Amino acid sequence: MTGEVASAAGRAATDLRLVRAIGLRDATFLVITNVIGSAIFLTPGTMAATLPSESLLLLAWVAGGAIAVCGGLTYAEMGAMFPRSGGLYVFLEEAYGPLVAFLFGWAGMLVILTGSVATVAVGFAKYFSYFVPALGTDRVVFVLPLLFGTWEISAGQIVAAMSIVALGAVNYVGIQAANRLQAALTVIKIAALAALPVLALVLHPSTLTLTPVVPAIASPFRAFGVVMIAVMWAYEGWYYLPFCAGEIADAPRVVPRALLMGIAALIAIYTTVNIAYMLALPLAEISGVERIAEKAVTALVGPVGASLVAATVVISTFACNAAAVIAMSRACFAMAADRQFFGAAAAVHPRYRTPHVAIALTCGWSALLTLTGTYEQLFTWVTFASVVFGVLGGLAIFRLRSTHGATPRPYRTWGYPVVPILFVAGLLVLVFNTLLEKPAESLIGIGLVALGLPGYFYWRRQRSLA
Repeated sequence: MTGEVASAAGRAATDLRLVRAIGLRDATFLVITNVIGSAIFLTPGTMAATLPSESLLLLAWVAGGAIAVCGGLTYAEMGAMFPRSGGLYVFLEEAYGPLVAFLFGWAGMLVILTGSVATVAVGFAKYFSYFVPALGTDRVVFVLPLLFGTWEISAGQIVAAMSIVALGAVNYVGIQAANRLQAALTVIKIAALAALPVLALVLHPSTLTLTPVVPAIASPFRAFGVVMIAVMWAYEGWYYLPFCAGEIADAPRVVPRALLMGIAALIAIYTTVNIAYMLALPLAEISGVERIAEKAVTALVGPVGASLVAATVVISTFACNAAAVIAMSRACFAMAADRQFFGAAAAVHPRYRTPHVAIALTCGWSALLTLTGTYEQLFTWVTFASVVFGVLGGLAIFRLRSTHGATPRPYRTWGYPVVPILFVAGLLVLVFNTLLEKPAESLIGIGLVALGLPGYFYWRRQRSLA
């Protein structure tokens, strides 16, 4: 226990060297921009093919938001209890001890967080090539011979890697600069998304007619469950905010408010944008269309719509990673401060007062993943483990109420214990569905997480010798 107390004290002391420059507005923007990447521009068409009912599709977006709200209320209490860098890593450590926290951090550094940034960066590159075709992901510029074949690197992959490096550089020189960048991009992103329903209301070529609530398909309830999985992934990322709590001014008060305000804004944005799609096009024309935003805006304003959507996605994905890089690097920083990772990653730049080594490590690895082309498979493998850690995070509040009863709680979860139970239940549906639909990938994901065990015991030994 003494070692754990010393570790917490050491991490708190390390956090004191950071700049608490993130206020309520910027924290709320972080929640919004961490979530909105490319999903809202791509998934509604495939969802409509699975569940051909406007009513149920809109209900799914609201239900997904409701689950996120339950999660936000749950995490808000823990974020207010432990206003330190690390977020879910810290919650898991306080609730279950260093092993569970380390395994989450290991999976996050390997691919959950870094792979997510790499995925969004490649999405950025694909839409960026709309304006500069020579920099497309289909244009191979390097072919490197390997023992078991060749390693092909496209111009688009290089653009993706460079975008991550650029964001890392901005974060390196100060959280204030990173804040200004992500705030400006978030405002532009929200404005562009808000323009969709306005255009649809003014120019819509069709009226919104709701099909019967239960469509005439074989398994409507199963279809709704499949759609809910896509919706939940579209809301993925709202919990990144507590990762940078060590740099949030008055974190116990700001974290709960920003989580709730940000998630509420996300529900409004996602719902109104989907209504805009339905106003622009009949459901039959939405069904199965991958690039639905492009088709809907083109129907509203003509061929220039494709360019408008491409520009919006470029801004949206770049802004998403501008916020994600902060969370990703702070998780690495928190692990190092706990002496569960390379000690250098706990360093704080003497001038910029940023975790510069953690930023360089995580951004460098994420950029490398964009070049390998294998991160998508890795991300699939750890999806199951990622959701399991989310379930453990939701259950952590019950354990912390028991084991940390004396810890001050500036905010207490509204609706406890029903709200945390609803959040955990929603994630458990994803756990069982992933296990049933992709059993091999789920087992491989567990195996990848288990590969972190030697590292845990190595750093545990290093701590005991220190």
